[in-house]
Amino acid sequence: MVGHYPPHRGGVAQHLDNLVRELRKNHEVHILTYGPITPRAWERGYVHQVPVPQIYGVRGTTFSLLGARKIIKLHRKFDFDIIHAHFAGTTSFSVVLARKKIDVPFVLTVHGSDLEHTSNLTIGRLYVSRSLRDASVVIAVSHWLAKKAALLGARKVRVVPNGVRDLRGEPGERRYITFIGALRDYKDPWTFIRLAEQFPSVPFLVVGDGPLRKRLKGAAPANVRFLGYRTNVGKILSESKLLVLPSKREGFGLVIVEANSLGVPALGRRVNAIPELIREGKNGFTFETFDELVEKVRYLMEPKHNRKSGHMAIEISREYSWENVAKMVEREYKSLLG
Repeated sequence: MVGHYPPHRGGVAQHLDNLVRELRKNHEVHILTYGPITPRAWERGYVHQVPVPQIYGVRGTTFSLLGARKIIKLHRKFDFDIIHAHFAGTTSFSVVLARKKIDVPFVLTVHGSDLEHTSNLTIGRLYVSRSLRDASVVIAVSHWLAKKAALLGARKVRVVPNGVRDLRGEPGERRYITFIGALRDYKDPWTFIRLAEQFPSVPFLVVGDGPLRKRLKGAAPANVRFLGYRTNVGKILSESKLLVLPSKREGFGLVIVEANSLGVPALGRRVNAIPELIREGKNGFTFETFDELVEKVRYLMEPKHNRKSGHMAIEISREYSWENVAKMVEREYKSLLG
């Protein structure tokens, strides 16, 4: 595996952590990630790193060049059957470069912002397009991303969704309307703050951090609390009535499945992969306009509707277990190895 991995944070690192745990039940799995890091004690010897300068614009390119050399060196030692990169960009480009010297099937998982953002940058476009064309198979976490990958040059694309980790927390009183995500423009937390103004008697939670935090806090009404980055997402969701995801783009939207797994209905903007996760009127609703969002919040705040959607949400979330996801990934590996 090549990509971000704990102790790194973020969606890709979380994805790898859970996928690797499942695959290790049957396989030996090594990871190459950005350094410098200190691997967790129980997996030292299986987590390898390339120390890179922490300078934007230099960090990724350095990883591509040094990572390729490291992959070749590790392959000579361990004789890998598969190399699987996560996130199309400088990470996956290290595999493209390495494959000039080693003949190993190359699997690439695209997660969303790689095809939505990185592919629009001048040098990023090169990294993404070369990676997609060179990959033996591209795994997309949603059907929407699969179509995007094909348009950008991927030869063989399969859809394998994200999995949901076990977030069972202590049962709590459900009272919050919650936003979880990076406080950046593309996540559109401003719509969440505007929504809070429409429900002044309901407590709203903002979970996450980012460059917009100070401005958001200055504009937020009194019923909004900012918790910053948290790791106890299960506890927070177990005390939530609704999750609102107003993102302008989402390659998957894992937080929807996480909320659903704890019986929390979700409301998400009708963009990209969101309609694949929210089954209209069952585990939540999608929206286009702000008025539509307000209307759906009012509907799902009714206890009867909230309970019914919550029960449906739990049933739907069971489709996204990491055991199922790992089996789907393993099938792609076996198809390449014959």
